Amino acid sequence: MTDIKNISFLGLGVMGYPMAGHLANKSGCAITVYNRTEAKADKWVGEYKGAKAVTPAEAAKDQDLICLCVGNDDDLRNVLTGSDGVAETVKEGAIIVDHTTVSADVSREMSAYFADKGVTFLDAPVSGGEAGAVNGVLTVMVGGDKAAYDKVAPLFKQVYAREIRHMGDSGAGQLTKMVNQMCIAGVLQGLAEGLSFGMKSGLDMDEVLAVISAGSAQSWQMENRGKTMVADKFDFGFAVDWIYKDLGIALDEAENNGAVLNMTRQIREYYKELQDAGHGRCDASALIKRLVA
Repeated sequence: MTDIKNISFLGLGVMGYPMAGHLANKSGCAITVYNRTEAKADKWVGEYKGAKAVTPAEAAKDQDLICLCVGNDDDLRNVLTGSDGVAETVKEGAIIVDHTTVSADVSREMSAYFADKGVTFLDAPVSGGEAGAVNGVLTVMVGGDKAAYDKVAPLFKQVYAREIRHMGDSGAGQLTKMVNQMCIAGVLQGLAEGLSFGMKSGLDMDEVLAVISAGSAQSWQMENRGKTMVADKFDFGFAVDWIYKDLGIALDEAENNGAVLNMTRQIREYYKELQDAGHGRCDASALIKRLVA
């Protein structure tokens, strides 16, 4: 970690903005940021110490570590290998860490592409949502070269990772994130059905949540989303649009590995219903909106 002195962070969305902020506040390194919408980068520079780049290529120049948190496979390819992309200026020996949730295929593709340039690419999606990013308590799942992981893991543990693990070869981090998203969706659908049943039965839902949270039904989603689901509050957290995308990635991967994902496929359709009804920016716990009028 001692030879990492210059870090760039590309993508200042809901997750990337606070993550880059933690790097600025806690790493002791020089931080450069890039965002497609320059106003967001200007705001970040005004809030934290650091510099702004106007292209990914400028952001990557002379950097030891390049972190990304963008949108999807196409966004990742464009930022890394497109016109004015990272590939144009990244120096040999640099490490690229991608925190975006994308397909394992594009992660493997980028890993091979940058290996030819003497650059290591790690896929490192995160879990913990906006609150985890803001509070610096994310879970990071990493695929790729173990030596590079060992080099950067202590830094991430210091700045915004409550838990970080090396999951295997390139793409393994993304595959682990797919497992994570499927499990979240399943729990949320079960919670939505249980809570809607209780509400329609006329139960005191504060009391219901208090007692079942003390038993084997307890979960992070119940503790953090149960009361807000009952109160019809969804203006926070991980958006419907994002989990819809992530579940689609998992379903595509299942076509390759033969996994049977019937529940995942059905819940993704429920999220599509919510998108079509204009709820795409609501928290993923909005599944209950389909069940409670």
